[in-house]
Amino acid sequence: MYVPILDTETFKKWQLELCKNLNLKGRIIVASEGINGTVEGTVANTKAYMKEMKLDARFKDIHWKTSEGDGDCFPRLSVKVKPELVNLGLGEDDLDPREITGHHVKPEEFHKWLTSGEDLVMIDMRNDYEYNVGHFEGAVDPGTANFRELPDVMKELEKYKNKGKKVVTMCTGGVRCEKASGYLKKKGFEDVYQLDGGIVSYMEKYPGEHFKGSLFVFDKRQTMHFNNPETHEPITNCNHCDNPSDFMCNCADSSCNKKYVGCKNCVAVHNERLCKECEKKEVVA
Repeated sequence: MYVPILDTETFKKWQLELCKNLNLKGRIIVASEGINGTVEGTVANTKAYMKEMKLDARFKDIHWKTSEGDGDCFPRLSVKVKPELVNLGLGEDDLDPREITGHHVKPEEFHKWLTSGEDLVMIDMRNDYEYNVGHFEGAVDPGTANFRELPDVMKELEKYKNKGKKVVTMCTGGVRCEKASGYLKKKGFEDVYQLDGGIVSYMEKYPGEHFKGSLFVFDKRQTMHFNNPETHEPITNCNHCDNPSDFMCNCADSSCNKKYVGCKNCVAVHNERLCKECEKKEVVA
């Protein structure tokens, strides 16, 4: 959430104390431009956290997203102060999402657009590995491996500029799109929207509709979906055996470290979690 936080260190200490008192684990980023994060705990304790946050007028309208965890989504609690909520690194070209950003479109309205066949340009502002494991039908993948690469792909995105269509940006929870949609507007895009609350808010209301595959999340779960587990169909295949899977791994080769799709059976065999490409590397003594 983009709100002014003047004393970030004091705010960080408050968040640490609050979460520790409620036995919450998770990852929280604090910046002068706002707060972004995910925490996990019992239902009672997470509700207590939200209640405490709402006592601060800056967070009374915060858009909370909740999902079921297993108590082990995060190994510990981490609260850090950083220059930005998400690293876009625009420097002098940076912008304040409270001053320039795309129009917020609610999941209900966006669903109507998709169902009626509204002529849209949907730009997925997530990383390529997030897009690959799950995305809206017809959404554009800019092909970025990291959010900070957005300026590098703007030349390619220019072909969608001002074509008389609504331009809708989307990301997991809405934070990246606050700045990304504003960046498009700053670069001259017109009629720019962002999916309010992100993909997770849409999937809560319309599981399995127009969104194919799984939603990548930045915790131990790696991916999640809201439709029936018995009928859920991954749109990606294991990097090793090519069977359908949405089980995400990090390549254990430190020179690679890329995220790739594996499967639990193959990971049990390839316990170092090397991607297929790194398995083929020759070792010279």
